[in-house]
Formats: sequence, C-alpha cells, structure tokens
Amino acid sequence: MAQAEDVEEILLIKSQQSIPVTTGDSGVLLDNEGVDFYSAGGIAKLPVINGMNGDRVKVLIDGSEITSACANHMNPPLSYMDASRVESIKVIRGITPVSEGGDSIGGTISLKSQSPVYSDSDELLTEGTIGAFYRSNGKHHGEFLNTTISNENLSLNYSGSLDRSATYRDGDGDKVLDTLYRSESHAITLGARGLDQELIIKLTHQEVPYQGFPNQYMDMVGNKSNGVIVNYLRDFSWMKLDALVSWNDVEHEMGFFTHEKTGTMPMETDGRDVGYVIKAEFPLNEQYTLRVGNEYHHFKLDDWWPAVPGSMMMGPDTYVNINNGERDRYALWTESEYRINARWTALAGIRYEHVITDTDDVQPYNTMPMIMMAPNLDAAAAVAFNAGNHKQVDDNFDITLMLRYEPSAEESIEFGYARKNRSPNLYERYSWGESTMAVSMIGWYGDGNGYVGNIDLDPETAHTLSAAYTRRAADDSWEITINPYYTYVDDFIDAQQIGTFHPRMVMSVTRPKLQFTNIDAEFYGLDLQGSRQLWNSSTWGSGLMKGQMAYTRGKRRDGPEDLYHIMPLNVKIALEQAIGQWTNTLELEWADEKDQVDQIRLENDTAKYTLLNAFTEYRWNSTTVNFGVRNLLDESYDLPLGGVSIAQWRDEGMAGQFESLAGPGRSVELGVRYQF
Repeated sequence: MAQAEDVEEILLIKSQQSIPVTTGDSGVLLDNEGVDFYSAGGIAKLPVINGMNGDRVKVLIDGSEITSACANHMNPPLSYMDASRVESIKVIRGITPVSEGGDSIGGTISLKSQSPVYSDSDELLTEGTIGAFYRSNGKHHGEFLNTTISNENLSLNYSGSLDRSATYRDGDGDKVLDTLYRSESHAITLGARGLDQELIIKLTHQEVPYQGFPNQYMDMVGNKSNGVIVNYLRDFSWMKLDALVSWNDVEHEMGFFTHEKTGTMPMETDGRDVGYVIKAEFPLNEQYTLRVGNEYHHFKLDDWWPAVPGSMMMGPDTYVNINNGERDRYALWTESEYRINARWTALAGIRYEHVITDTDDVQPYNTMPMIMMAPNLDAAAAVAFNAGNHKQVDDNFDITLMLRYEPSAEESIEFGYARKNRSPNLYERYSWGESTMAVSMIGWYGDGNGYVGNIDLDPETAHTLSAAYTRRAADDSWEITINPYYTYVDDFIDAQQIGTFHPRMVMSVTRPKLQFTNIDAEFYGLDLQGSRQLWNSSTWGSGLMKGQMAYTRGKRRDGPEDLYHIMPLNVKIALEQAIGQWTNTLELEWADEKDQVDQIRLENDTAKYTLLNAFTEYRWNSTTVNFGVRNLLDESYDLPLGGVSIAQWRDEGMAGQFESLAGPGRSVELGVRYQF
C-alpha cells in the first residue's frame, strides 16, 4: 500500500528495462534508491537507510532471511545475491508494513532472482542471457550466464557468475590496499505450475575464496554457502496462499591472504538459517483486503578461533567466542488494507514476535598470566560469562498505520506512524572477550575500535513518523516528491567506553574499548526526488533531468551528541538522453563535508567532494552494450561511511592515527549482454 507500493512499482519498472550489469555487487543497484552503505569488502557493504545501519535494515533474498555469520559481518545478506541474478528490487524506507517482516527498524530491502519462465505453447522454450563486464580501476571483471528450458508446466533455470577484482586506486593514483576479492555463484531454479498454483524450488551455492577488508583487522579467507528455498503459491477463489521454507548453511573463515595485510590468526564460523513464512491474503470485497501470517526463523552460530602453533598468547587451546549460539524468532501478524473512498486508502497492521537467544559456555586461549605477569583479561571474562545466565527472552510488538490521500490524479499525500522492534544479535549480546586481541576482532563498523558484548541488552523500540508529498504534471513531463521523517529510538544499541587498548600492541596508538549498551537516540531528515523532461524531438530524441537530495541527522539524547556513520547532505543530478537505440547519461554526485562525527568512536571528519560520471547504452536486437566512466575527473576523496584504513596504517609502519578510507578514482567500464 501507499509508500511501499509506490517504491515497489518504480523499481520493478527499472528491472524490466534490464539493469546494466557492470559489477557483481548487488548493492550497486541500490545506489540511487535512497540506500547508503558502510564500506567493507568488495561485495559485503552494509546497507544504511535513513541513518539506520546493518541489522536494522531487513534484507530478504528471494523472500528468505540470511544472517551474517561473522564477528565483522563480512557475509551480510546482500553478498549472497550476485547482481546478474537480480530480477527485481523493492526498497521500503522508514515505515515497513508488518507483512514485510519484523526484527528491523530502519526499512526493508527485498531482492528477487528470476522467476520461472514457462512456454506459452506445447513446444519447448529455450532462452537465456550471457554477458561479461570489465572495470579498469582494480581490473575488476566478471562473467555471467542465465539459461532456461521449459514447457507449459515445468521450468528449469541455471544461473552462474564469476566476479573478481584486484586492489583499486584512489584519485591520486595510490593503491587503496586490501580491496581485492573473488566470488563465484551458482543457482538452479525449478518451477512447476498448474492452473492456479505454482511450486518453486531454488538451490544456491556460493564460494568466496578471499575478500579483503581494508577497514578491519582481519580479512575473509573463505566463505562457502549452500541454500534451499521452497515456495508454494496457490490462488484460491477466496484466498491467496504464499508459503515459503528456507535453509542456508555457511562455513566462514577469517585470516590473512595478501601481502597488503599480513598476519597469522585463524578464525572460523559456522552459521545456519532455517525458517518458514506463511502468508494468506483474503480479498473480502472490492474495498477491504485482510492479510495474516505466521513466521519462524532459527539461526545457529558457532564461532571459534583455533590456536596458533608456537604462540604463547593465542594457544594452546581453541578460543571459543560463540558456542552453540541460537536466535529463534516466532512471529504472528495481521494486516488490513481498506480503500475508504476514491481518494483515501488506509493500511494498518500489528505484529507480535517472541525472540529467544542463548549460548553455551566459552573458553579463552589459556588461563596463564600474560607478559610481565599482567592479568589474563580473557580468562577472567570467561569465568564471569560462564557463571551467568545466557538465555534471554524478548516479546516484541510492531504496529503500523499508513494513510494515502489522492486529491487528484496528479497529486498524492502519504503519512504514517510505526512502532518497530529489533532484538540484539548474537554478537551484541554474547561477545565476551576483553583482551586487546579479542575486542579488536568484534565489530562491523570499520572504525578500528574494540567491542565487548552485553547480555543484558534490551530490544530497540523505534517510533517513526513519515510523510511524502508527490506532485506530477498531467502530461507526466515533471514530478517531485518530498519525504520528511522522524524516528525516536528507545534502547538504541550503541556503545559506551569501558577502557582503551593498543592495536597490535603498538603503544603509541590508543583506541577505545567499547561495550554495547542501550541509549535513547533520534533520527530525522528530508529526501527530495524529482524529474523534468527537457526536450522531445525527432532530431535530439528525448531529454530528462533527474535529481535527488538527502539529508539525515542522527544523535543521542544525552552524552556526546552525534551518532556514528550518518551520511552528510548529498545530492545527485543526472541528465539522460534517449535517442534511437542509444541512452546517454551524465551524472553529478556531490556530498558535503562530514564534521558531525561520533566522538566516542573517534570518527574522522571527511571533506566535501564532487564526482562526475558518464554512461552510454546501446541496444541492437538481442545485444546490449554499456560503456561508462566513473569519477571522470579522477577526484581524490574520502568515503563518508568508509571508516578507517587499517591496511594503510599497517603498510605505513603502524605509526600515527588511522586515516579515512579513500574512494576509488577514475574507472572506465564496459559491459556486454546478449539475450538468446
């Protein structure tokens, strides 16, 4: 309804135009959809919506949930969907209907791969797409294949991709160390349909043998995952049923693999997601639709760090960080959509979630005193952790109410309120180590700091008010949308300083040791989007100007004011020309200086910057060619949400403080796609 339906419609239209694929990173497809990203690995960036980051944004892959199984969140959900597999994207910002999932307060991103395609006759249908791309910066290149064979009732699809990149360079021509990666993905989709029902089975396999993380102390040296999704759809005359069962297993390992950031310290993680979603929709009459649902999601996590042979500090035992960790969510929800009259539509929903987290006892590398008879912080922390009660139970209630008013065909006003909850993840609650080595291994912020968990964390409760005003011309020659929002979060999970540590035992550098804690916080901002047709002629084709501006403010209600990684004011303006088989785009990106920074995390300021990009697309029969230049003027700039470059700090002799992570310099890109 309302805001959710409008966003979905826009993005589905975009997907039908065959999104150009010049990277395997599916996050790139969200760059112009109100989604920002924490920098991380090449395909592992963490989404941010309206200042809300990480787990606060629900990410659904083909309707299923995948939990990041890593102390640094190196394998977030978006990393499991290669860009070449994406058929459609839906982004819901601010107020997420209860039918779109719980356990999130920032918004929802839903990516879907290709649905089964069936023949419309008794003859076999065979079709597919093959393509490749190349980006000069980092010698980033990849290939992909998507092929289908089907008849009227059965469909079989295979999709595969290979994506790899070397280290990229900044606008000054210097290497941004440890930004290389390689990823390989495979998926098989089976579909069977009848007159009013369909069964879809999707099998996935992914291997990432290595991926550099410049703003973390560790890198990824292995990530293997296998997944199964079974989706049954049935359209009764009086009800629509959507039942989905999913399973995903991942084996993850952190360590070091490149001379750009060397070391020895294995860290292994096994994660497993199992769940189901049952949705039923009842169109009671032309004005009223009722939806109900039941969901269950189980996440199991084991995180252990094998002993390093010959090391007194990291041995002789295995360090057990999370032992048989479990996070179970049971959900019930109901949602009603009511068309009051020709101008007014209402959507209201309520959702209840019962969340249980637990873990078994843990152990340090050893219980011996450290160097110079210093206390063994991890030995003491393990004793205290094991003596406590680990099981936590949360009862969460989500409420949403949205209204849409359409005074005319050219005008619409949307506004709503939501009360949403998110329970802590397993790392926020159960990371227990307090030594320099242990704390520096926890955290997905890219800030160079250390983190300790907190069993007693309360769930976050967000109260959001959001509105949107859209006005368009009767001839569709222009359109503008204004979207202000405000969110107050009770028990927002942030951090408080409990000490300091010296990274890699470098005594001249001190970083804060932080513990997850609950605070009260608020977020507010304004998004503007608009488009205007500039010309339409037989000589010059059609010209369209598009623009968007986003401003977000996030702050604590007490203590140091600014929250971490809030994107500064930013603007994007694009001029598009469509003429014959050509589509040409000139794009300007501008971001203001970032000087409202988190003092607790020692967040760096970043300067303002302007980027110019140019793209062209040519379509001829079944072939599409994309050519472009990103950062055309080779601007040197720092990423506002990039965190710090630990790889660079280490390469420069581990002297001085951490510098901000630099963005990529000029890159020429070429993509070719052939449909057969």
